[in-house]
Amino acid sequence: MSNPSRRRLRVDRGSRTAVAAKPKAEPFDFTLVMRRLCEDVCDSLPEFAHIDMRRVAVTFAQAKKRVPHGLQAKLTPLRFEGGATTTVRRGVTYAAPTLHDGQVELLYVLTFYLPRFLDHTPREKLTTVLHELHHVSPQFNGDIRRFPGRCYAHSHSQAQYDAEMAILADRYLEHGPPGWVDRFLNSRFADLQSRHGAVVGLKLPIPKLIPVGRK
Repeated sequence: MSNPSRRRLRVDRGSRTAVAAKPKAEPFDFTLVMRRLCEDVCDSLPEFAHIDMRRVAVTFAQAKKRVPHGLQAKLTPLRFEGGATTTVRRGVTYAAPTLHDGQVELLYVLTFYLPRFLDHTPREKLTTVLHELHHVSPQFNGDIRRFPGRCYAHSHSQAQYDAEMAILADRYLEHGPPGWVDRFLNSRFADLQSRHGAVVGLKLPIPKLIPVGRK
């Protein structure tokens, strides 16, 4: 039997799943454009310069309900604390799954929930993007950024964390991003569907931990 900790998942960039489709024009590739936006953010703001987007899978999931509230996006780390490949929880050892894009091993999966994410204001969308990217560890080792204390993901105040991301969003916009960024952020899901006939993108299941034994 093969070692389950060596099991590999793969990204097929040639495969795109439609959120909704009507036979009109060239489909809008949401995850491709979102990747370009994340790359431009990392090139423009020093707070994100440590992120190598070649090692981040950008995907979408379909929101269960067409409501504005709820989960907008999610960053899934593919390593544990300090970049470790295994961890022990309640006496069980778990291995991190491996995910590859060609020969490149990925460290994170960044997922956006559609149509919900696209139906917010441009500033809210951009703040959400920065919120998730800021969770990437400064060491870029597959772990998340960890703050002191029990609330290690968002520090002692998620409201303050979000406010700081909004400030970074304003700085990015003041930097003068390319025109396509403004068009994308100002487009709601219905706008893209109307113009392109379909909104498509890379869709992957959220990777799950692999139990490898008991301590």
